[in-house]
Amino acid sequence: MIDQRIKKQRVIIIVLVSLLVLIALLSLGIGYSSVSFDRIIPTIFGEGTFKEEFVLFSVRLPRIFITILAGMALALSGAILQSITRNDLADPGIIGINAGAGVGVAVFFLYFPIEAGNFVYILPIVAFMSALFIAALIYIFSYTKGSGIQPIKLILVGVGFSLACSGAMVVMISSAADQKVDFIAKWLAGSIWGTDWPFILALVPWLVLLVPFIFYKASKLDLLAFSEPVAVGVGVKVEKERLLLLIAAVALAAAAVSVTGGISFIGLMAPHIAKSLIGPRNHLFIPIAMLMGGLLLLVADTIGRNAVEPEGIAAGIVTALIGAPYFIVLLLRKK
Repeated sequence: MIDQRIKKQRVIIIVLVSLLVLIALLSLGIGYSSVSFDRIIPTIFGEGTFKEEFVLFSVRLPRIFITILAGMALALSGAILQSITRNDLADPGIIGINAGAGVGVAVFFLYFPIEAGNFVYILPIVAFMSALFIAALIYIFSYTKGSGIQPIKLILVGVGFSLACSGAMVVMISSAADQKVDFIAKWLAGSIWGTDWPFILALVPWLVLLVPFIFYKASKLDLLAFSEPVAVGVGVKVEKERLLLLIAAVALAAAAVSVTGGISFIGLMAPHIAKSLIGPRNHLFIPIAMLMGGLLLLVADTIGRNAVEPEGIAAGIVTALIGAPYFIVLLLRKK
């Protein structure tokens, strides 16, 4: 049975990787400054014109890599949160972690001027510290002595903190310069703003460190997804593991949204789709969820970027249009 699932997992991974490559090639060739599809491969191998090389290497490719990596990070964050809270509705955007990271980004951007070269690399750390503080508050207010985390209460508290953080950002930008207001407004809408190679270098280390850690903890996540007595009965230090995994989930989400803006619902949809394809075992569905998260965000950004030229629609708005109905259906099922 396990061998069959592993074979099925491999097939699904091959299909998703193929779809990612296909959508990436489509995204490379369409846009305000289009590059014909028959010129993409020659340009990649250095046989393109200056315009073609500029569009591909300076504009399109870094944006595509950012959306895929950020989608993967958000999907993994959502998978962790759903397991440790035993709540299928958990998502870093819905429960306020993304908005918490946004407050830190806004404060840092508005009030702590720093050299442009260092700004990119410090931003994920600032977002992480801010998101971790908000996540701790959400956890405290959602916890009930004797019964632990209440799923619906977690959602309600998280939504409340998310609205409060978004309101705080609106207050902060009300007296800021127009240029800075534009940046924060784009961040709130989920517009992919970190579209240059240094942003990829700022995001990759978080994934390189945390993805192997999460795979190492996959069996613990399986146990935490059951009832607390079951986890304790097999020797899991529940609070310690839950805290470590929560910090990892916050770090992944904060690193992603620090360069993409306020993207929601990727962390909700990708794990659900992966579980429906392969089952609830974390070591099986997590790779699929990550690929699905990258694919969903890439598709959303490609649609949004080309929907209204030249500005387009923010990827966060596209994911919300898809994810909000999905969330409502799941919420009704939980009742």
